[in-house]
Amino acid sequence: MISIAILASDPVTGEGAASCLSRQRGLTVLPQQEHARADVVLMLTVDVTDETMLLMAAVAARSVNPGMGIVLVTGSMCEAQAVRAVGFGLRSVIWRQDAGFDGITKAIRGVADGCGVLPASIQGWLINHIGAVHRDVLAPMGLTPSGLEAREVEVVRLLAEGLDTTEIAQKLNYSERTIKNIISGMISRLGLRNRVHAVAFALRSGTL
Repeated sequence: MISIAILASDPVTGEGAASCLSRQRGLTVLPQQEHARADVVLMLTVDVTDETMLLMAAVAARSVNPGMGIVLVTGSMCEAQAVRAVGFGLRSVIWRQDAGFDGITKAIRGVADGCGVLPASIQGWLINHIGAVHRDVLAPMGLTPSGLEAREVEVVRLLAEGLDTTEIAQKLNYSERTIKNIISGMISRLGLRNRVHAVAFALRSGTL
């Protein structure tokens, strides 16, 4: 059963959405006092405003569900708002002119399953933002999106190939002490257990 919290700028629209969604199999609409435990928050607004962003921030702060995702139905949204909203749990955006309850229901089910659907323009904004963060913030500091430093990536890639400390040092023209320090620093900073765990972390994060 997917639990839904509905937040609408227009009470009549909110009541209509609640009536339609409550009749769908596998969906339950929560009363306001239980919104904090929602799997999916459905937000219905004419346009995204400063008040909308504040409400999203409040929703994220109050949620007791770590997997909570937001489905937003709106008429307009700017790039800066989209980037901020993702941090609050935004997973799907449906433009008002394209919104129908079948599409909203599909989006809710998708978000509950860990998926999301975003208009092409918003996808482009987020891709550009990620690229800018990597280029302007991470790369100058020698970091990668996974949190690994550039030389840590080199070392963990060779660990994944089965090389030992001596072989890695020879391959990268570092001393064995430097390689040991890189590995131990990476394990300590990221809270990893050992070298195998470091390789597994790099694989899960898409570094390898």
